[in-house]
Formats: sequence, C-alpha cells, structure tokens
Amino acid sequence: MAGTYSDETTVEEPQTDDGLLTDQRVKWFGIAVAGLFTLAVLYLLYRILTDFVDYELMRAVFPRFVDAYVLVLQIFLISSVLSLIAGTLVGLGRVSRTSFTRSIATSYVEFFRGTPLLFQLFIIYLGIPAFWRSSPQPFPIENWSFAAAIIGLTLNHAAYSGEAIKGGITSVPDGQMEAARSLGMSYIDSMREVILPQAARNALAALGNDQVILVKDTSLLTVLAVPEIMSVFRNVNSNTFDAWTPIMLVAVAYLAITLPLGKVVRYFERRSEWGETDA
Repeated sequence: MAGTYSDETTVEEPQTDDGLLTDQRVKWFGIAVAGLFTLAVLYLLYRILTDFVDYELMRAVFPRFVDAYVLVLQIFLISSVLSLIAGTLVGLGRVSRTSFTRSIATSYVEFFRGTPLLFQLFIIYLGIPAFWRSSPQPFPIENWSFAAAIIGLTLNHAAYSGEAIKGGITSVPDGQMEAARSLGMSYIDSMREVILPQAARNALAALGNDQVILVKDTSLLTVLAVPEIMSVFRNVNSNTFDAWTPIMLVAVAYLAITLPLGKVVRYFERRSEWGETDA
C-alpha cells in the first residue's frame, strides 16, 4: 500500500574473526617471529664464540681494549656535559624573542644537523691548525686529536640537544609563563624556575637517545688518530687478520657504556613521570 513502510531495517551483523588476520593469530605470529629471530641470533653467537674467536688472542689484546674503553668513556663524559650545557643555550636561542638571536641559533642547528659529523671533525682537526702554518709560533695544543674530538662531538650534539630542549620548551603550556610573569618573576627567572625544569622533563627521552648516539659517534674518532675502540680493532685486525675476536671485544666495550646509560635514562624517565609520588 502507498504511504506505508516496513519497520524492519537491515542490521549489519557483527563480523566474526574467521578471517586470516585474527587477534590470536597475529599474536602467535609475532611470538613465532620473535622466537625464531632470537634462536637465529643465539645460534650465530654460539658459532662465533666456538668456531671463530681466538681466546688466546682475546686475552693478549684485552688490555688494549680496556685502555681504549677508558679513553672513550672520558671523551663521552666531557662531551656529554658540554653538549648538554651548550644545547640548553641553543634551545633557549631557538625560542628567543629576539629575531637576531633566534636566527643565529637556527643557523647553528641547520649547519651541524645538515652536514656529516665526519666532515665537521675534519674541519676542526685539519682546518684550525692550518691557521698557524704561516705563523712563527707553533700550534699551542699538543694533544690536538683529543681536543678536536671533544670539540667536534660537543658542537655536533649541542645542535641535537638544543632541538630537544626547544621541543621541550614549546611543549610547556603558554599559561605557565604567563602565570610566572603575573607573580612578578622576570623572564629569566620564569625560564629558570618554571619553564626549563618542565622542558627538561619533556625532552628527557630525546636527550637520552642523543647521548647514546654520542657514544656510538666516538667510533668516527679513528680518523683523527685517536686510539679509541675502533682504532684498536683496526690495528688488531690488520696485524692478525682475525676479524671476529676483536669484533666481540668492540661489542662488549660499547655495550658496557650504552646499556648502563640506557638504564640511567629510563630511571630518570620514571622519576620524572607526572603525578609520581614517593612511597
């Protein structure tokens, strides 16, 4: 009949998980892939340790790797502290209300992020002493390779730390600054007492990752004749033609720095969680 309609509407039945990709299948597939990958790595490690590592050679060259490890640790600690301090200044420059300061900080970041670290190390290591070639005075720094390594790593990672600090500052709500200024605090005091502590908390993960990268970037210092870990590896390999024995020591040396560093970063991340209360 015209003008009549049916009250019955088509209700879409919920689809059952009878397809290929179900939650359970994806779960067990992920477990299987992770398990196979783990077994493959363990088997490869077992073959290397049993068939390719010369333990007599390892004992002979181990002290050289210890010396290189201590040197890398010293370079890392000095460069880390300096890059964090310089990165804070760069980050403040990136959010400066003065256009000139902001432009200089931006140019600094763009240069050091846009060119390879190896290129920057060569500029410092080879370029700076060139200014003294026409001078009657000798170059004043004797252990220039060590100093150049610290300068290069500091300048490079200050750019990345600065961007992390800048991101942390911009993630703080604008009302925080307005509230601090309304209480009579100056811009500098507001930054130091209110904004920067929150910005450091927000940027902690990025800063921690950059410090781990800094450790690995010390491997490039072999081109500056710094007797670091990779330099010792190259010397041992060229003298013995044994690759796997020094490679295992290289892995242990770097992991001995990066693993504890990662734990320290995660500790501070847990401590800095919003709303955390001490038990």
